[in-house]
Amino acid sequence: MMAAANVSRRINAERLMVLAWLRALLLQLAHPLIAAGVAEHSTFRGSGAAAFARLHQTIDAMLAITFGTHAERERVLDGIRAIHRRVHGTLPSAAGAFPSGTPYSAEDSALLIWVHATLVESVVLAYEQLVEPLAPRDRDRYCADSADVAVELGARAGDVPRSWAALREYIEGRLASGEIAVGPQAEALAAALVSPFGSGLGNRLFAPMVSLLAAGQLPSSVRVQYRFAWNRRRARRYVRVMTVLRLVRSLAPARLAVWKSARTLGCLSVQHGYSSTAR
Repeated sequence: MMAAANVSRRINAERLMVLAWLRALLLQLAHPLIAAGVAEHSTFRGSGAAAFARLHQTIDAMLAITFGTHAERERVLDGIRAIHRRVHGTLPSAAGAFPSGTPYSAEDSALLIWVHATLVESVVLAYEQLVEPLAPRDRDRYCADSADVAVELGARAGDVPRSWAALREYIEGRLASGEIAVGPQAEALAAALVSPFGSGLGNRLFAPMVSLLAAGQLPSSVRVQYRFAWNRRRARRYVRVMTVLRLVRSLAPARLAVWKSARTLGCLSVQHGYSSTAR
Protein backbone atom coordinates (compact mmCIF):
# COMPACT_ATOMS: atom_id res chain seq x y z
CA MET A 1 0.00 0.00 0.00
CA MET A 2 1.36 3.41 -0.90
CA ALA A 3 1.97 6.01 1.77
CA ALA A 4 -1.11 7.87 2.96
CA ALA A 5 0.52 11.16 2.01
CA ASN A 6 0.20 10.19 -1.69
CA VAL A 7 -3.47 9.25 -1.61
CA SER A 8 -4.53 12.53 -3.26
CA ARG A 9 -2.30 11.86 -6.22
CA ARG A 10 -3.46 8.26 -6.45
CA ILE A 11 -7.11 9.34 -6.59
CA ASN A 12 -6.70 12.40 -8.82
CA ALA A 13 -4.59 10.40 -11.26
CA GLU A 14 -7.68 8.49 -12.42
CA ARG A 15 -9.27 9.72 -15.64
CA LEU A 16 -12.65 8.33 -14.56
CA MET A 17 -12.80 10.92 -11.79
CA VAL A 18 -14.12 13.27 -14.47
CA LEU A 19 -17.47 11.55 -13.87
CA ALA A 20 -17.42 12.80 -10.27
CA TRP A 21 -17.43 16.38 -11.51
CA LEU A 22 -20.91 15.89 -12.96
CA ARG A 23 -22.33 15.09 -9.52
CA ALA A 24 -20.29 17.82 -7.86
CA LEU A 25 -21.36 20.51 -10.31
CA LEU A 26 -25.04 19.64 -10.00
CA LEU A 27 -24.80 19.78 -6.21
CA GLN A 28 -23.00 23.11 -6.42
CA LEU A 29 -25.62 24.58 -8.74
CA ALA A 30 -28.33 23.43 -6.34
CA HIS A 31 -27.17 26.28 -4.10
CA PRO A 32 -29.13 29.28 -5.46
CA LEU A 33 -26.29 31.77 -4.94
CA ILE A 34 -23.83 29.59 -6.84
CA ALA A 35 -26.34 29.01 -9.63
CA ALA A 36 -26.81 32.77 -9.93
CA GLY A 37 -23.08 33.36 -10.13
CA VAL A 38 -22.61 30.73 -12.84
CA ALA A 39 -25.68 31.85 -14.81
CA GLU A 40 -24.67 35.51 -14.80
CA HIS A 41 -20.89 35.29 -15.14
CA SER A 42 -20.18 32.18 -17.23
CA THR A 43 -20.56 30.97 -20.81
CA PHE A 44 -21.75 27.68 -19.31
CA ARG A 45 -24.63 27.38 -21.78
CA GLY A 46 -22.53 27.71 -24.90
CA SER A 47 -21.99 25.16 -27.64
CA GLY A 48 -20.86 21.58 -27.22
CA ALA A 49 -17.38 22.61 -28.37
CA ALA A 50 -17.31 25.30 -25.69
CA ALA A 51 -18.39 22.76 -23.08
CA PHE A 52 -15.50 20.46 -23.96
CA ALA A 53 -13.07 23.39 -24.01
CA ARG A 54 -14.15 24.29 -20.47
CA LEU A 55 -13.79 20.65 -19.41
CA HIS A 56 -10.27 20.59 -20.85
CA GLN A 57 -9.38 23.77 -18.95
CA THR A 58 -10.75 22.30 -15.72
CA ILE A 59 -8.75 19.09 -16.18
CA ASP A 60 -5.57 21.07 -16.86
CA ALA A 61 -6.14 23.11 -13.70
CA MET A 62 -6.73 20.03 -11.56
CA LEU A 63 -3.63 18.31 -12.90
CA ALA A 64 -1.49 21.39 -12.32
CA ILE A 65 -2.68 21.69 -8.72
CA THR A 66 -2.09 18.00 -7.98
CA PHE A 67 0.93 17.10 -10.11
CA GLY A 68 2.47 20.38 -11.24
CA THR A 69 5.46 22.28 -9.96
CA HIS A 70 5.02 24.86 -7.23
CA ALA A 71 5.04 27.61 -9.86
CA GLU A 72 2.42 25.85 -12.01
CA ARG A 73 0.22 25.26 -8.98
CA GLU A 74 0.42 28.89 -7.89
CA ARG A 75 -0.30 30.14 -11.40
CA VAL A 76 -3.51 28.10 -11.55
CA LEU A 77 -4.61 29.21 -8.07
CA ASP A 78 -3.93 32.85 -8.97
CA GLY A 79 -6.06 32.42 -12.09
CA ILE A 80 -8.95 30.97 -10.09
CA ARG A 81 -8.72 33.80 -7.54
CA ALA A 82 -8.82 36.35 -10.38
CA ILE A 83 -12.00 34.77 -11.74
CA HIS A 84 -13.57 34.72 -8.29
CA ARG A 85 -12.92 38.47 -7.83
CA ARG A 86 -15.06 39.18 -10.89
CA VAL A 87 -18.01 37.01 -9.86
CA HIS A 88 -20.42 38.91 -7.63
CA GLY A 89 -23.97 40.23 -7.82
CA THR A 90 -27.42 39.71 -6.36
CA LEU A 91 -29.99 36.95 -6.63
CA PRO A 92 -32.51 37.98 -9.33
CA SER A 93 -35.46 36.18 -7.72
CA ALA A 94 -36.19 34.30 -4.51
CA ALA A 95 -34.91 30.74 -4.40
CA GLY A 96 -35.02 28.35 -1.47
CA ALA A 97 -34.12 30.16 1.75
CA PHE A 98 -32.73 33.19 -0.12
CA PRO A 99 -34.92 36.24 -0.94
CA SER A 100 -34.61 38.21 -4.13
CA GLY A 101 -31.68 40.62 -3.95
CA THR A 102 -29.51 38.45 -1.73
CA PRO A 103 -25.89 39.32 -2.55
CA TYR A 104 -23.46 36.65 -3.67
CA SER A 105 -19.71 36.55 -4.25
CA ALA A 106 -17.43 33.78 -5.44
CA GLU A 107 -15.06 34.91 -2.67
CA ASP A 108 -17.65 34.11 0.01
CA SER A 109 -16.10 31.51 2.32
CA ALA A 110 -19.41 29.67 2.81
CA LEU A 111 -19.88 29.23 -0.95
CA LEU A 112 -16.26 28.22 -1.44
CA ILE A 113 -16.68 25.51 1.18
CA TRP A 114 -19.85 24.14 -0.43
CA VAL A 115 -18.07 23.93 -3.79
CA HIS A 116 -15.06 22.31 -2.17
CA ALA A 117 -16.99 19.79 -0.05
CA THR A 118 -19.25 18.60 -2.86
CA LEU A 119 -16.26 18.03 -5.13
CA VAL A 120 -14.27 16.11 -2.51
CA GLU A 121 -17.23 13.93 -1.56
CA SER A 122 -18.08 13.24 -5.20
CA VAL A 123 -14.52 12.24 -6.08
CA VAL A 124 -14.19 9.88 -3.11
CA LEU A 125 -17.53 8.21 -3.86
CA ALA A 126 -16.68 7.83 -7.55
CA TYR A 127 -13.25 6.40 -6.77
CA GLU A 128 -14.74 3.79 -4.48
CA GLN A 129 -17.41 2.89 -7.03
CA LEU A 130 -15.11 2.68 -10.03
CA VAL A 131 -11.63 1.82 -8.76
CA GLU A 132 -11.38 0.36 -5.26
CA PRO A 133 -12.51 0.91 -1.66
CA LEU A 134 -10.50 3.38 0.40
CA ALA A 135 -9.33 2.77 3.94
CA PRO A 136 -10.83 5.24 6.46
CA ARG A 137 -7.41 6.84 6.97
CA ASP A 138 -7.12 7.42 3.21
CA ARG A 139 -10.50 9.14 3.05
CA ASP A 140 -9.41 11.36 5.92
CA ARG A 141 -6.06 12.09 4.27
CA TYR A 142 -7.76 13.07 1.01
CA CYS A 143 -10.08 15.43 2.89
CA ALA A 144 -7.18 16.97 4.81
CA ASP A 145 -5.01 17.43 1.72
CA SER A 146 -7.85 18.92 -0.31
CA ALA A 147 -8.75 21.35 2.46
CA ASP A 148 -5.51 23.24 1.88
CA VAL A 149 -6.61 24.19 -1.64
CA ALA A 150 -9.95 25.54 -0.36
CA VAL A 151 -8.14 27.67 2.22
CA GLU A 152 -5.71 29.01 -0.40
CA LEU A 153 -8.71 30.06 -2.50
CA GLY A 154 -10.19 32.03 0.41
CA ALA A 155 -12.21 29.65 2.58
CA ARG A 156 -11.91 30.14 6.34
CA ALA A 157 -9.49 27.51 7.57
CA GLY A 158 -11.45 26.66 10.70
CA ASP A 159 -14.64 26.00 8.73
CA VAL A 160 -13.27 23.60 6.11
CA PRO A 161 -13.97 19.91 6.94
CA ARG A 162 -10.71 18.00 7.28
CA SER A 163 -11.97 14.45 7.84
CA TRP A 164 -14.45 12.22 6.02
CA ALA A 165 -16.85 12.21 8.95
CA ALA A 166 -16.73 16.01 9.22
CA LEU A 167 -17.24 16.36 5.48
CA ARG A 168 -20.29 14.09 5.42
CA GLU A 169 -21.75 15.82 8.47
CA TYR A 170 -21.27 19.20 6.82
CA ILE A 171 -22.97 18.15 3.57
CA GLU A 172 -25.87 16.46 5.34
CA GLY A 173 -26.33 19.59 7.43
CA ARG A 174 -26.46 21.83 4.38
CA LEU A 175 -28.93 19.53 2.62
CA ALA A 176 -31.17 19.58 5.70
CA SER A 177 -30.88 23.34 6.20
CA GLY A 178 -33.09 24.44 3.31
CA GLU A 179 -30.20 26.35 1.70
CA ILE A 180 -29.82 23.78 -1.05
CA ALA A 181 -32.83 24.28 -3.31
CA VAL A 182 -32.85 23.85 -7.08
CA GLY A 183 -34.26 26.99 -8.68
CA PRO A 184 -34.95 28.01 -12.29
CA GLN A 185 -31.35 29.02 -12.91
CA ALA A 186 -30.02 25.68 -11.66
CA GLU A 187 -32.56 23.79 -13.77
CA ALA A 188 -31.55 25.67 -16.91
CA LEU A 189 -27.86 25.13 -16.22
CA ALA A 190 -28.42 21.43 -15.50
CA ALA A 191 -30.25 21.05 -18.81
CA ALA A 192 -27.28 22.61 -20.61
CA LEU A 193 -24.88 20.33 -18.71
CA VAL A 194 -26.79 17.16 -19.58
CA SER A 195 -27.45 18.20 -23.20
CA PRO A 196 -24.47 20.29 -24.34
CA PHE A 197 -25.01 19.48 -28.04
CA GLY A 198 -28.45 21.03 -28.39
CA SER A 199 -30.92 18.99 -30.42
CA GLY A 200 -28.54 17.27 -32.83
CA LEU A 201 -27.35 13.69 -33.18
CA GLY A 202 -24.64 14.23 -30.57
CA ASN A 203 -27.25 15.15 -28.02
CA ARG A 204 -29.42 12.09 -28.79
CA LEU A 205 -26.40 9.84 -28.27
CA PHE A 206 -24.88 11.67 -25.31
CA ALA A 207 -27.69 13.11 -23.20
CA PRO A 208 -29.43 9.88 -22.07
CA MET A 209 -26.21 8.48 -20.59
CA VAL A 210 -25.26 11.75 -18.92
CA SER A 211 -28.75 12.05 -17.47
CA LEU A 212 -28.55 8.49 -16.11
CA LEU A 213 -25.13 9.09 -14.52
CA ALA A 214 -26.30 12.36 -13.02
CA ALA A 215 -29.46 10.87 -11.57
CA GLY A 216 -27.68 7.82 -10.20
CA GLN A 217 -24.93 9.75 -8.44
CA LEU A 218 -27.04 12.47 -6.82
CA PRO A 219 -28.59 12.25 -3.35
CA SER A 220 -32.26 11.37 -3.78
CA SER A 221 -33.48 14.70 -2.37
CA VAL A 222 -31.49 16.67 -4.95
CA ARG A 223 -32.35 14.27 -7.77
CA VAL A 224 -36.05 14.91 -7.10
CA GLN A 225 -35.52 18.67 -7.16
CA TYR A 226 -33.82 18.47 -10.54
CA ARG A 227 -36.68 16.25 -11.72
CA PHE A 228 -34.41 13.59 -13.12
CA ALA A 229 -36.40 10.50 -14.02
CA TRP A 230 -35.72 7.63 -11.64
CA ASN A 231 -37.27 4.23 -11.10
CA ARG A 232 -36.18 0.62 -10.54
CA ARG A 233 -35.44 0.11 -14.20
CA ARG A 234 -33.17 3.15 -14.38
CA ALA A 235 -31.53 2.20 -11.08
CA ARG A 236 -30.66 -1.23 -12.48
CA ARG A 237 -29.33 0.34 -15.66
CA TYR A 238 -27.17 2.72 -13.63
CA VAL A 239 -25.70 -0.18 -11.63
CA ARG A 240 -24.92 -2.04 -14.88
CA VAL A 241 -23.19 1.00 -16.39
CA MET A 242 -21.08 1.54 -13.28
CA THR A 243 -20.19 -2.17 -13.20
CA VAL A 244 -19.04 -2.05 -16.80
CA LEU A 245 -17.00 1.09 -16.17
CA ARG A 246 -15.35 -0.54 -13.16
CA LEU A 247 -14.50 -3.62 -15.23
CA VAL A 248 -13.09 -1.53 -18.06
CA ARG A 249 -11.03 0.44 -15.56
CA SER A 250 -9.63 -2.75 -14.01
CA LEU A 251 -8.49 -4.01 -17.43
CA ALA A 252 -7.22 -0.74 -18.85
CA PRO A 253 -3.46 -0.12 -19.14
CA ALA A 254 -2.01 2.82 -17.24
CA ARG A 255 -1.67 4.94 -20.38
CA LEU A 256 -5.47 4.90 -20.72
CA ALA A 257 -6.56 4.76 -17.08
CA VAL A 258 -4.54 7.65 -15.66
CA TRP A 259 -3.46 11.10 -16.75
CA LYS A 260 -0.08 11.44 -18.44
CA SER A 261 1.21 13.90 -15.86
CA ALA A 262 0.53 11.34 -13.12
CA ARG A 263 2.34 8.57 -15.00
CA THR A 264 5.30 10.83 -15.63
CA LEU A 265 5.51 11.73 -11.97
CA GLY A 266 5.56 8.03 -11.08
CA CYS A 267 3.22 8.43 -8.11
CA LEU A 268 1.06 5.36 -8.60
CA SER A 269 0.72 2.34 -6.37
CA VAL A 270 1.96 -1.10 -7.35
CA GLN A 271 -1.32 -2.47 -6.01
CA HIS A 272 -2.95 -1.21 -9.22
CA GLY A 273 -0.50 -3.19 -11.33
CA TYR A 274 1.37 -0.13 -12.57
CA SER A 275 5.09 0.05 -13.07
CA SER A 276 7.56 2.59 -14.38
CA THR A 277 7.56 0.73 -17.71
CA ALA A 278 3.82 1.33 -18.16
CA ARG A 279 4.34 4.94 -19.10
